[in-house]
Amino acid sequence: MGETRIAILEDDRLVEVYIEKHDHHRMVGNIYKGKVENVLPGMQATFVDIGYDINAFLPFSEIQNSEYLLEDFEASNGFDNNGKNNRNNDDNIVVDLHTGQEIFVQVIKEPFAGKGPRVTTEIAIPGRLLVLVPGADYIGISKKIWDKYERRRLKKVASRLKEKGVGLIVRTVAEGKSEEQIQKDYDMLRNHWQKLERKAARLDAPALVYEDLETASSVIRDLLTADVGKIIIDSRKTYRKLKSYLEEVSPNLANRLELYKLKHPLFESMGIEAEIEKLMRPKVWLKSGAYLIIEKTEAMVVVDVNSGRFIGKKLHEENSLKINLEAAREVARQLRLRDLSGLIVIDFIDMREEDNKRKVYYELRKELKKDRAKVAVSPISDFGLLEMTRQRIRLSLLDSMTETCPTCHGSGQIISKDTLITRVDHWLRRYKAKHRGLRLKLLLHPENAEYLKAQKKRVLRGLMWQNFVHIKIEADQEVPRDEFRFVTAKDGVDITNDLDLDREQVSS
Repeated sequence: MGETRIAILEDDRLVEVYIEKHDHHRMVGNIYKGKVENVLPGMQATFVDIGYDINAFLPFSEIQNSEYLLEDFEASNGFDNNGKNNRNNDDNIVVDLHTGQEIFVQVIKEPFAGKGPRVTTEIAIPGRLLVLVPGADYIGISKKIWDKYERRRLKKVASRLKEKGVGLIVRTVAEGKSEEQIQKDYDMLRNHWQKLERKAARLDAPALVYEDLETASSVIRDLLTADVGKIIIDSRKTYRKLKSYLEEVSPNLANRLELYKLKHPLFESMGIEAEIEKLMRPKVWLKSGAYLIIEKTEAMVVVDVNSGRFIGKKLHEENSLKINLEAAREVARQLRLRDLSGLIVIDFIDMREEDNKRKVYYELRKELKKDRAKVAVSPISDFGLLEMTRQRIRLSLLDSMTETCPTCHGSGQIISKDTLITRVDHWLRRYKAKHRGLRLKLLLHPENAEYLKAQKKRVLRGLMWQNFVHIKIEADQEVPRDEFRFVTAKDGVDITNDLDLDREQVSS
């Protein structure tokens, strides 16, 4: 197997998919002892060598430690009374960093599209119930714990445990847990951090100090709560590993693990494989007969809502509202499923009434609360567009499961057959201006070769008469659909690129 795949279902419906390739482990959560390469105040960022192919990107806004900030900046702008950063993004941050300086950083975003990983200086060591934040001095309680009395209890427990110079975040799964269980998790994290400090002291930068759990284990650590019914695993090795982990940190949940033993593939037997295949397509059908078109570009994600086969029995405004509400729910689900991030623009069906626009806006916000990624949503504009951003942590599902097409190079389209013939004509004209060869072979993809011989006989004869050369068409499966190859008829030497070389020599 070349990859590990994890699917999360809520009410028997697929909501999240994780994919980890065995030859490319994720970097998010890893801690490095890095070395500062460049400090660029104009960009408000620095680049750090962590031993990866591309230097890590550290924005000044992610420099949380007071030791890396100038004292006058820290006093005037830096931290509140609890030692937590309260700067806004518009501050002109002044840092105390220089080239060659060693610095601890943690990866918060995977490298992507030629960009290095994004890092922060606020180190966080996640446990089952708590997150330890060395160098900070605050207590945070998960926002998903709603009960105010439970929040108050957990804060008191954390206050008794927390030592000076250490921050603590109480995770959602800590809800209802005893102080003894939380104490055990805290002690484990403190011991772990002390070992990491000793390890880092022995290493020369750049070096990996801490590697976060692989995807399967981290999903169990972060998402396994009491409301999870079961975890089905089709790998004996992974099953034993996760069972051992749960028996150590949460024995009462170990019985939720189930080893899948049937010969039929797990994802196929549960209908997940078919759902994943649908995620590769831009079109998403809704139950009403309407549909979404989801297009991912370099700069943003665009979602278009279309009425499709929907036949409403009400007025246009009411029909539009019904489709848009359904679309808002599905868009939120698709963003999680496809792990789409960055700037996202949704083109809803036009509605005239402001009250209806607000209903769609609040419906989308409600559904996005199920998403663990951070999101920011703006109301629907006068043009019917809704703009939002979603946090990027890892590659999107499309990027994880696909490679750029070597023929279209990611555009999704190739030149037409007639345009290809025009290029052949231009090549022949340049060739005959410099050479006197009378017999050539033209190699084309079988589909293009058949098209030229069967439907464009007159064009082919015209090419030969105009350039006074005999051309023999041959089908070659190895030739891409949008390319051609010319070879000499006598000895089969490929001369396609010779004219390009002649032009380069002339220009030089």
